[in-house]
Amino acid sequence: MMGAGKTTLGRQLAERLGYTFVDLDEYLEQREGCSIAQLFAAGGQEGFRQKERQAMESVVQEFEQAVVATGGGTPCFFDNMAFINQHGTSIFLDVPSEELTQRLLLTNLSQRPLLAQKSEEELKDFIVKTLAERLVFYKQAKYTVSGKRYNIGRLESLVKP
Repeated sequence: MMGAGKTTLGRQLAERLGYTFVDLDEYLEQREGCSIAQLFAAGGQEGFRQKERQAMESVVQEFEQAVVATGGGTPCFFDNMAFINQHGTSIFLDVPSEELTQRLLLTNLSQRPLLAQKSEEELKDFIVKTLAERLVFYKQAKYTVSGKRYNIGRLESLVKP
């Protein structure tokens, strides 16, 4: 889920493993030459999700050993969760909705198309609702790590060959 720490932890994990780190949103922005918000505006969520899937397939082909931080919605479209599990070791960072809300309030919400223009109360409601809808996909991850803080050594032990 957005705000769970995928990028921060992904960078640390890749460094410890000696792998390449790929933030799928950043990869997609570079590939398409525009921001995630612009991609959403141009093609709506459906168009964005199609480009996101194509980018994910390209990452698998381009990098032999990588830690990939997907967007929070990536596992929830097409057969993306099955694709992720087929091509790697997936970890669901299970952070309580209250913590996600607090973390996201500290970011620039206008850069997140699904959160732009939301008040604090609307953000809280959105996080609770969206997390509940996405859990069915997130729980398909090979591993779930719960809490507000994570032990990077534990994450490393889950994926180390």
